[in-house]
Amino acid sequence: MTIMIPAWVNGTLTPVEKLEAHVKGLRHKAVSVFVVKGDAVLMQQRALCKYHTSGLWTNTCCTHPEWDEAPEVCAVRRLDEELGVRGLNPQHRHHLEYRADVGGGLIEHEVVDVYVADADETLAVLPNPDEVMAVEWVRFDDLVEQVAQHPDRYTPWLRIYLRDHAATIFGELALL
Repeated sequence: MTIMIPAWVNGTLTPVEKLEAHVKGLRHKAVSVFVVKGDAVLMQQRALCKYHTSGLWTNTCCTHPEWDEAPEVCAVRRLDEELGVRGLNPQHRHHLEYRADVGGGLIEHEVVDVYVADADETLAVLPNPDEVMAVEWVRFDDLVEQVAQHPDRYTPWLRIYLRDHAATIFGELALL
């Protein structure tokens, strides 16, 4: 199935095939979600079959909105598709842009809407094995320390989020 995502081509927002956007390093829209429970963040390890950054740990979920899909709708959809997580109400926290080499000749040049959703102890997480090979709740402070000690285990965008945008995304959690 070909997924068309919103990307800027010659200054105009245009539907572009997802892989093409990464091969050409086109600036394109993306969505990232962090699910938080107390002082812990739900992290996922990307499935080995993913076409880039496979096996690396990253935020709860991240994706690209389909053409004409609102970012908040995309955030809810991907929580369900990647992790079987339902019933959360992600709140918009930040709008940011980054460019990163993700290996294999692919470039992420993303304009990202970042969402945070609060979870309670009853949250069911049912990872889709085509998307996710493992999940783990990690205390925010431990996550920051682990990423600093072993950056090669984490996706480039997660490292950027924590380095440059943690206070805006996580608020008081990042300030504790």
